[in-house]
Amino acid sequence: MTRFTTGKSPVTAGAVTLIVTAVIVFVTFTHWNPLDNPYRMRIVVTDTVQVRPGSPVRIAGVDVGAVERVDPVRGTTRSTITLTIDDNGRPVFRDAHVKIRPRLFFEGNYFIDLQPGTPGTPQLPDGGTLPVANTDYPVQLDQVLSAFPRGVRRNLQALLDGYGSALTGRSSPAEDRDQDPAVRGSTAAAALNRSLRYAPGALRGLAVTTGALRGRRPQDVSRLIAGQRRVAAGLGRHEQNLGDAVVNLERTMAVLARRRAELGATLDELPPLLETANATLVALDDAFPSTRALARTAIPGVRELGPTIDAGFPWVRQAAALVSPPELPSLVDDLKPAVEDLAPLQNETLELLPQLDLVNRCLSDVVLPTLEKPVDDGRLSTGLPNYQEFWQTMVGFSGESQNFDGNGQYTRFQIGGGAYTVSSGPTSSGGPAFYGNATAPPRGSRPARPSGRPPYSTGVPCYRSTPPNLTAKTGPGP
Repeated sequence: MTRFTTGKSPVTAGAVTLIVTAVIVFVTFTHWNPLDNPYRMRIVVTDTVQVRPGSPVRIAGVDVGAVERVDPVRGTTRSTITLTIDDNGRPVFRDAHVKIRPRLFFEGNYFIDLQPGTPGTPQLPDGGTLPVANTDYPVQLDQVLSAFPRGVRRNLQALLDGYGSALTGRSSPAEDRDQDPAVRGSTAAAALNRSLRYAPGALRGLAVTTGALRGRRPQDVSRLIAGQRRVAAGLGRHEQNLGDAVVNLERTMAVLARRRAELGATLDELPPLLETANATLVALDDAFPSTRALARTAIPGVRELGPTIDAGFPWVRQAAALVSPPELPSLVDDLKPAVEDLAPLQNETLELLPQLDLVNRCLSDVVLPTLEKPVDDGRLSTGLPNYQEFWQTMVGFSGESQNFDGNGQYTRFQIGGGAYTVSSGPTSSGGPAFYGNATAPPRGSRPARPSGRPPYSTGVPCYRSTPPNLTAKTGPGP
């Protein structure tokens, strides 16, 4: 009888079985595939926050990979994070952007938010690196506060303490003097609580405002958020400039604090300014119909503007021919004598214009206002400007002096009898005086004849002279 053996001992067969079983269990529970070669990429960040190996990588909230390792860059505060990306997260382009975001409360830690980039741009190769300009990390509150100098932090602490005291402290009688009776003697917090009764109306207005902020098109809000993201990214890339801006803001607030009295006076003037602005805007709104009517009236003229320009082209062509190189020498020769005469005229004009200005100012400031005034002649006043009354008087004189056939003028005198003798006095030419009899004693002339001519001063410009008094008064002669 012949015996056949396999050459394997029971111990060896058991060991092989255990190893195969362990490999199957390991592959089943860890999903490790020795033939799999996942896509890897690296990102450079300035702060890893709490990113750890195994932290998820997500695109639009969907897990597409994980953090493989975090390596600090020696000598800097930066770190290089290696990511493994599944096939459902491919492709990744060179303009991809990465943000480190906090996970949900129950998840803990942070995750990598990957924006794969713009299709059509070159893809990021396996093992490629995104620079620090393409990565963002969340700013922590302690980092915000640490950006302020120590003095600013102390001032912020004092501000918060003062704000708390302002809410819980009671106002003094002097402070209550100009307050609403409903809140006098109350704390600011209690007054704010009472103001909540007006919240429904305010919230309705806020709802209308919020609805308006949603925009008119479906993508308006997303565009707004995208614009804010770009602004925030720009601020993150310029941390030094942001710090300088905060310091400058502190200096500005310090200057305003030193000028609080002037600032308060300016704020007191703000309500009247707003009232005037409202009235101005109302008037402007009322003017729009007239503006639209003017625009509609101007439409025919605008329509004729093109034909007018076309009609002007022949003249332009003739003018261009007149100043063309063949004609220009003759034109210059003809204009040269006139130009030579214009030079002295210009010099004389420089002296004439100031004199004309004085004449114009005299006319506008003294002569014309005087001519526009009516003569105050008591019950005989006409109320007309005196220049109109003058020409009406001339018309009356012309009519009264006509003879019977209207071919000439003569002076009429009506001589009456009376017990009072009046005389014209010697004439200016030295002739004899004229006499007459009046039925009543004369009271004088109207207006009263002055004793002499008004003073005439050549040292005072006409426009600075006092306008004459046109009130007519009765008085005796000199």
